[in-house]
Amino acid sequence: MGTFIILWLGQMASAVGSSMTYFALTLWVWQQTQSATAIALILFFYQLPQIAIALFSGLLVDRVSRKRLLLLSDSGAACCTLSVGLLAAAHILQIWHIYLIAAIIGCFGNIQSLTYSVIIPAIVPKQHHTRAISMGAMLHYGAGILAPALAGILYPHFGLLGITLIDLATFLIAILTLLALSIPKTQSQDSGEETGSAKPDQQLWQNVTFGFRYIASHPSLLAMVFALSAFSFVNNIGETLYQPLILARTGGNGQILGMVVAASGIGGVIGAIGLSLWSGFRRRVFGLLLGFIGTGFSHLLLGIGQFPAIWAIARFGVSLHNPLIFSSYMAIWYAKIAPDLQGRVLAADYLIGLVIESLASLAAGLLADRIFTPAMQSGTWVFRLLSPVVGVGGGSGIALLYVIAAIFIVLIGVGGFTIGQLRAAEALMPDYKAVEAQPRSR
Repeated sequence: MGTFIILWLGQMASAVGSSMTYFALTLWVWQQTQSATAIALILFFYQLPQIAIALFSGLLVDRVSRKRLLLLSDSGAACCTLSVGLLAAAHILQIWHIYLIAAIIGCFGNIQSLTYSVIIPAIVPKQHHTRAISMGAMLHYGAGILAPALAGILYPHFGLLGITLIDLATFLIAILTLLALSIPKTQSQDSGEETGSAKPDQQLWQNVTFGFRYIASHPSLLAMVFALSAFSFVNNIGETLYQPLILARTGGNGQILGMVVAASGIGGVIGAIGLSLWSGFRRRVFGLLLGFIGTGFSHLLLGIGQFPAIWAIARFGVSLHNPLIFSSYMAIWYAKIAPDLQGRVLAADYLIGLVIESLASLAAGLLADRIFTPAMQSGTWVFRLLSPVVGVGGGSGIALLYVIAAIFIVLIGVGGFTIGQLRAAEALMPDYKAVEAQPRSR
């Protein structure tokens, strides 16, 4: 665990800096546009290019030094962050600049996320996989505690340039940490893949599509992908809209938003710490589905809540359940898939998630601005019927969409227990054996 902890500390520093930059950009875009769609498009353009490169990223992760890939992704993201600061300092930053830079950072982020995911089983003993995955969740949620508070204090005084310079310093910490570590290679990275009799273009196609074929040939994994995809779509609608919702209901108050985001971070850290001590349910699928249900009820509380304290409690609850969901999910995949196949298989799963989440991010802003907000304008029948539930004034239309998404999340969690292929996924698919670790072509 020693190597993992050092890696984790370096990535934690980088995550805090990156979260500060994202929080500051959210405030800047809202100040310029007052549009939920404009904010949603940051995430959409971050995710969109990842769809094109995700499968090739999986092939890279299985064949190229994972240490080099992390260094590449951190360095590339740092250059993009610097460009934001310089454009802001020159007073020429525009919305389209942010979308373009988000797209480039997304490519590096795709490589980094996938590489980090497959490093865990390579440097952490199997009995500590859940603990390591939950510690990985702390990267995100720990940054969610510190970043809003720091950005909220520093942004008014130093602007985007100051925030991005801090972000660059955290990237440097992450890079220096990586340089000091020794990360083992997989067998395929040491010896290369066997190509058999297939032509080069056929071999490339076989490797790029390998993950999809592997998932399709294992019904239990396929059932899990469907369940998480359904959850991710409606959950990402909520994740995209909760910050515009709070800004709309508070007149753009960054301090209240910072408090709610910090509460979300605290929930995630507590959930991750608790899971690392507890190690989760013996049947990981139960942790996955119960996490869906808890997340849905927490989203519902935020949608109908009218006060900052309620929003903070609701976001605490959403984040509290996320480590349980994703640690349970990933622990199953680590146990069932041989290490030398994980890059391509997880890349396929990641690509599916990217498509789902990108569509959700795009749909969330459009639905909120063009359908639900107009529907909640004073005088309509929707307003008269639902205003007692979601309130009136700014953000009521966003809140209505948020509540509908929350109800669907609860239904997905409850419905998952009725699907045998999903409920018994761990028993139906055996753990991989060491002899299966040699990559194979199909």
